[in-house]
Amino acid sequence: MKEYKVVKPKLGWRNTTEKLEEILNKYAKEGWALNAIVSNQHVIAHIVLERNKNR
Repeated sequence: MKEYKVVKPKLGWRNTTEKLEEILNKYAKEGWALNAIVSNQHVIAHIVLERNKNR
């Protein structure tokens, strides 16, 4: 069974790639994997993560 987490990132206007990497790496250490990135007018609105619930 899977569980999901939705994150609303605050990336700002500068260094967005590095900030996104930091967020993804932080959650990857907790066992989360990227499922989807939802954008709104070319801005990342939400990041959807998933992991196995019974790990």
